[in-house]
Amino acid sequence: MVSRLSGPRSSTDVGLLFATRALRLFAYGLTSVVLALHLAAAGLSQLQIGLLLSLTLWGDTAISFLLTTRADRAGRRRTLLVGAALMLAAAAVFATASSFWLLLLAATVGVLSPSGNEVGPFLAVEQAALAQELPGERRTQVFAWYQLTGSFATALGALAGGGLVQLLQRAGVAPLTSYRAISVGYGLCGAGLALLFLGLSPGVEVTAPPASAAPARASFLGLHRSRRVVLELSGLFALDAFAGGFVVQSLLAWWLHARFGASPAMLGAIFFGANVLAGLSALSAASIARRIGLVNTMVATHLPSNVLLALVPLMPTLPLAAALLLVRFSISQMDVPTRQSYTMAVVEPDERSAAAGVTGIARTIGAAISPVLAAPLYASVALGGVPLFLAGGLKIVYDLLLWRRFRAVRPPEERIAAPAARGG
Repeated sequence: MVSRLSGPRSSTDVGLLFATRALRLFAYGLTSVVLALHLAAAGLSQLQIGLLLSLTLWGDTAISFLLTTRADRAGRRRTLLVGAALMLAAAAVFATASSFWLLLLAATVGVLSPSGNEVGPFLAVEQAALAQELPGERRTQVFAWYQLTGSFATALGALAGGGLVQLLQRAGVAPLTSYRAISVGYGLCGAGLALLFLGLSPGVEVTAPPASAAPARASFLGLHRSRRVVLELSGLFALDAFAGGFVVQSLLAWWLHARFGASPAMLGAIFFGANVLAGLSALSAASIARRIGLVNTMVATHLPSNVLLALVPLMPTLPLAAALLLVRFSISQMDVPTRQSYTMAVVEPDERSAAAGVTGIARTIGAAISPVLAAPLYASVALGGVPLFLAGGLKIVYDLLLWRRFRAVRPPEERIAAPAARGG
């Protein structure tokens, strides 16, 4: 297939997709640092906070399932616009309501990110659009820059969210009001996303092959030949995300605040640094993958980061805990662009939207279960470090299972490169 990346309109579309990624992740970072504090200031109990955060992710799962499995037929631009509208709806409720049930409804139906990471239908649709424009040898590198863009945006959002709240509270603004101001900013980002999505050209849509050329293949959620691979990857990704749900950014910020007395501004600075390091590390992932392969890169960088995560609760002071977290983040996200690139590489081109959607939904389901289990543990002085131990241990299990099952399943560009390297 001839890439359309060289065309001027397509290049504009790619730039717009990078811009929407940046604005969206800025919005997620903006709210994630103060989301749990917002809910506590609104009068919610620890159990209610954990339940709401879990149901937020369950709602994101349902929304993603409904939208990503229909995106190619309903239209990718239309799907992205629906996601932006749901962000606006959630922001409007969080900026005005204190009722647990209203907040729960908005969090479940709207699009919010307790972790600062991608949620909703956006990532799957954007990944499929980017992958169809790129040759295999460029895919991982572009995905790494895409990851870097999001990490920097999340970092800036976290810094802005914590700093703005601190500034407002020092000026005498009540805590709840200061957190609601962040929700207003989130809504403005959703409106900006809608405007950017309107600028995408019809080139981002799927071009259907002629009816005579389309083979009759049994399909389940848009998957056919690659169904088994995608479902196995989805199970492993769900385990990884379940483990990650014990240390979502909102809860980790809450724990640092409760244990060490970290201020919102300090929390914003810590997560700013963490996300910047995570983004920079993604660029290294592409060059490492060219040497040792995508799966080996995913495991070799992710496993040591999880050992570091399990050591964080043993740190006696905030500077030591923050330093260990920063070292951990400097390698923890190197598996993200490689994981995304690997998923796009081992499926058929007409399965990419479905594969990105199904694996993304699996991750969201896994991440949705653990916050309701983690929140009461974080609230306990004696058990506050347990979620970090659980997260690190389960992620190590994921790394080992992934390497055992998929080390021999290589993407096309690695199968082509291997004979060439032996011949040279």
